[in-house]
Amino acid sequence: MYLHPTALPGRHGIGSFGEPAKRFVDAAAEAGQSLWQLCPLSPVAEVHGFSPYQAYSAFALEPLLIDLDDLVERGLLDEADVATDRSFPDERVDYEAVREFKYPLLREAYERFDAEEPEDVAAEFAAFKERVDWLDNYALFRALKDHFGDIAWTDWPDPIRSREPEAMAEYREELADEIRYRKFRQFLAVDQWDELHDYAAERGIDVVGDLPIYVAQDSADVWANPELFELDEAGEPALISGVPADANNPAQEWGMPVYDWGAVVADDYEWWVDRVAWQLELSDLIRIDHFRGFDEYYAIGADEDPSAGRWYEGPGLEFFRRLEDELGDLPVIAEDIGFINESVEQLRRDVDAPGMKVLQYADWCSEDHIYLPHTYDEDTVAYPGTHDTNTVRGWYENLSDETRDCLHYYLGADGDEINWKLIDAAWHSDSVLAVVPVQDLFDLGEWARFNSPGTDTGNWDWRCTADQLDAFPVDRLRELTADADRLE
Repeated sequence: MYLHPTALPGRHGIGSFGEPAKRFVDAAAEAGQSLWQLCPLSPVAEVHGFSPYQAYSAFALEPLLIDLDDLVERGLLDEADVATDRSFPDERVDYEAVREFKYPLLREAYERFDAEEPEDVAAEFAAFKERVDWLDNYALFRALKDHFGDIAWTDWPDPIRSREPEAMAEYREELADEIRYRKFRQFLAVDQWDELHDYAAERGIDVVGDLPIYVAQDSADVWANPELFELDEAGEPALISGVPADANNPAQEWGMPVYDWGAVVADDYEWWVDRVAWQLELSDLIRIDHFRGFDEYYAIGADEDPSAGRWYEGPGLEFFRRLEDELGDLPVIAEDIGFINESVEQLRRDVDAPGMKVLQYADWCSEDHIYLPHTYDEDTVAYPGTHDTNTVRGWYENLSDETRDCLHYYLGADGDEINWKLIDAAWHSDSVLAVVPVQDLFDLGEWARFNSPGTDTGNWDWRCTADQLDAFPVDRLRELTADADRLE
């Protein structure tokens, strides 16, 4: 099933790694499901509409996902601190309101820890700092962002913008407490996620994490490794990532710099090895977003229209062989939607990664369109929809009369419970895996769409309510899963 943790219910305005997440895992396990797919857990930025695909770090986790009730149990907060009479929306995340509420409490938890140094928490924090090697750069980056009023790193004073050693040492000393606080938040987030991840594993649920190919320009990754990206002398992107228009979406400029693959190769792919190794600690499988970019990638010159970009050669199979040499077999799913050619398909087969098949992209009036479920090969993953599509109900209500008639004929349906008809078709396909967004289990309309690519507002904020989680269709989903011979 597909559900990002922000979309879980909870009393503090946003989903978390706490009890509602465990209730969701329990429901999924009882329904016979074996996968929990999510978007990147990365720390989001308001300037990018809180998208987890343009985050402050490719390694760090979003601190708003920290469960406050767990901090009460650890003795870092009191119940009175987390009890709130504030009225948060049940069906949406109001990120600003949640930040205003949670950030002071996370600071208070840190200050209590700093003052009391509880032995067990201190030992776990120390072990975490030894475990991860991305933490120093990230914590310094976020402390500097706060120090300079949240402006982009390219606008910082030159000595620290260019990471001159003397300036780095000076700011580490000046901002020592803020840096430690940022590290502590990451410790709490990762520790809670690890516990939830283990909880899911014990119940037979594998987590499908998400690895975007690109990282945000204003991120710890680009600031700390500018030589790995196509930047100009000011540190701004010289070539910008994006995609040309296709049948489902307009041409897009993503705003993120593309890699200088020559420099990445010269560095023996070390940054990428570290990134994928960390993602494999956080999840059991990895969905590689924009898989085509490793075969060839679309890049747009600075100040050019998205349609003016062109394709460049990517690192290809050598990239994945380097990862395999270091990390072993890669349990990955290739997001191979869009401009896919035989070269990309061959790379996917060489990597042994199943591709994605989305029923909403099918031409239902065509006899053997590649997204019609009867055409799916075993090395694919079937989805009625994804985080980037409309809900099934919203999609269905926007179909033309002709397409709707073709859909009814293909599925042997009359429009009743169309969500379950598409789920059934995905489950009974030959795809090795099948995943459904939780919105479609409840037949929610377009208002529950999670993301509309190419738009800046109204995304990433849908939430499942507590009542919906209580009404999870356990029996029906388990019966369908058993009938499709997909029970583990």
